[in-house]
Amino acid sequence: MDFSLLLVLAVVISGVIYLIDAVWLRRKRRARLAKAEAATTDGVDAPTRDKLLKEPWPVDYARSFFPVLLVVLVVRSFIVEPFQIPSGSMRPTLEVGDFILVNKFAYGLRLPVVHDRILEVDDPERGDVMVFRFPDEPSVNFIKRVVGLPGDRIRYEDKQLYINGEPVAKTLLEEGPETAPQELLLQEQLGSANHAIYNNPRAPGPQMGEVEVPEGHYFMMGDNRDHSNDSRYWGFVPEENIVGRAFAVWMHWDGGLPSFNSVRRIK
Repeated sequence: MDFSLLLVLAVVISGVIYLIDAVWLRRKRRARLAKAEAATTDGVDAPTRDKLLKEPWPVDYARSFFPVLLVVLVVRSFIVEPFQIPSGSMRPTLEVGDFILVNKFAYGLRLPVVHDRILEVDDPERGDVMVFRFPDEPSVNFIKRVVGLPGDRIRYEDKQLYINGEPVAKTLLEEGPETAPQELLLQEQLGSANHAIYNNPRAPGPQMGEVEVPEGHYFMMGDNRDHSNDSRYWGFVPEENIVGRAFAVWMHWDGGLPSFNSVRRIK
């Protein structure tokens, strides 16, 4: 279900009802009141006056909800939108159950539903954590890290990432925990982003020969390199599929009580 489409429809319907009342129905109610007042010399009592001026229930609901829905639509479409992390593909940067905030204007303003960019602001940079609509199923949102920019040559072999023929620097931070001893926690320098990744030396993992990122597209990878469904499997993300840049975790909830102890900026 496309929540953006439902929100737009709700704003349009409530706005149209509110407008019809403002330019037509409200005048008719006032005209009925004026007619009733003209027909008597004693004036119209309060209960009758309230009855004649009473708004129909659709108008009452539209007047109450239209401003709220409009603000939500503007904020969610052009400023910031919340998402929940459903998988572990971005561990250790993002855990399952993290609730994140996504900057919707970092890469330009886009119209809701149709996703056309109406104002250019900036382009994704290597190392950004980006939310995008999955190319094979645009109704599904994915979150990965930007690895390849348009024109870059990307290769991934023996758990080493190469960009334009150069290996991306990484250093070992620590061996895996007792619960997952096969995982190595490493620090990777990707553009200006100095971030952590997981590698599993016991798993063969995906291998990918060199590919060139087409113009207007981006190559995306998860930080959990051996457990991420990303561009190594399904290809590039077109510019029109971009949703925004993830910049903060504001809550964690994995089924128990919500936790705000992990509030942090995403690197």
